[in-house]
Amino acid sequence: MNQALVPRNRSLMRRAVGAQSAVWRADGVLLVAAMALSVIGTLLVWSSTRTWAAGAPTGMVMKHVLNLVIGWVLCGIAALADQRTLRIYAPAVYGVALLGLLAVITPLGSTINGSHSWILLGGGFAVQPSELAKPALILMLCALLAEPAPGTDRPRPLDLLLAMAAAAIAMGLVMLQPDFGTTMVLAVITAASLIFAGLRKRYIVALAAVAGAGAAAVWLFGLLKPYQIARFTAFIDPANDPRGAGYNSTQSLIAIGSGELFGKGLFHGGQTTGRFVPEQHTDFIFTVVGEEFGFLGSVAVVALLGVILLRGLRIARQCEDRFGALVVGGIVCWFAFQTFVNVGMTIGIMPITGVPLPFVSYGGTATFANMIALGLLQAVHIRERAF
Repeated sequence: MNQALVPRNRSLMRRAVGAQSAVWRADGVLLVAAMALSVIGTLLVWSSTRTWAAGAPTGMVMKHVLNLVIGWVLCGIAALADQRTLRIYAPAVYGVALLGLLAVITPLGSTINGSHSWILLGGGFAVQPSELAKPALILMLCALLAEPAPGTDRPRPLDLLLAMAAAAIAMGLVMLQPDFGTTMVLAVITAASLIFAGLRKRYIVALAAVAGAGAAAVWLFGLLKPYQIARFTAFIDPANDPRGAGYNSTQSLIAIGSGELFGKGLFHGGQTTGRFVPEQHTDFIFTVVGEEFGFLGSVAVVALLGVILLRGLRIARQCEDRFGALVVGGIVCWFAFQTFVNVGMTIGIMPITGVPLPFVSYGGTATFANMIALGLLQAVHIRERAF
């Protein structure tokens, strides 16, 4: 036997063993919850698109399955990343995300559903850079805020200013599209990162006041599009325009309420089959849950999302690396806020915004972003267990 090949074979075997041990160190409960939501989401996308999608009844669902396969591959790649490597390359990842946001506002960008947020790739595929900006901003903020000032556990003033500037640039570019829902998510990610990094309470209050003043200025100076204003007014009184701005809210409540306790059964929802609720495979997919799976099914979906959030909090609590803990905290707040807004707008406690339900809604770029974030949770967990 060629002795020169022995060290090489041992090296390959060591890598395989290392990869296998990393798999065994992964958070199984977190993976199972995400997989269960992916399966449920696939069934819901199938049910909500089978009567009208191109190549019906499987046209949209096959594309969704392809997105999930790519997403799980991205999740695995992110899970095997080293935290030190992530911290080093965070500025590069953030820079690429900004280039994507800039490309959208050039002739390369396209408008879909009133938002100039997409880059069409052909063949029915499109990329939404604002979704990928979510994990990119988390990595950038955490890289800046992970190094505390000497003798304290709080971020250095310069790093704090750089973090707020990075967040402001990303949110400003997203608002130019305009995409108010994603801007809110980025604002929550920024606020959570600053709070977890140990920002003083008086600064938190000051930033909240600035954010409130900014929101008031956006409203007073008419920076919102007419359809966005109509969504807020419809939230206050959906019955005022039930066939116009209040139509989505009214039909959402009808669909969810008609499911009662046990639901009408998969593929048997009258509101879903008749397409009375727009965008049921994306932003309003929770209405399909309520109509076809009923109250108990809705509770099960929310519970699975809660499992992901609780496992994320557990990972953050056990993490001794400041950068890793900040990354996990930002991701948990992102998922929690987006879940609350998406479910809330379908049951009438939040205004309608274009925010998908994590791991359930149809969407290529959103699915990729969610899976990358899931992989980052696993990366922190795996590394902590390794030590």
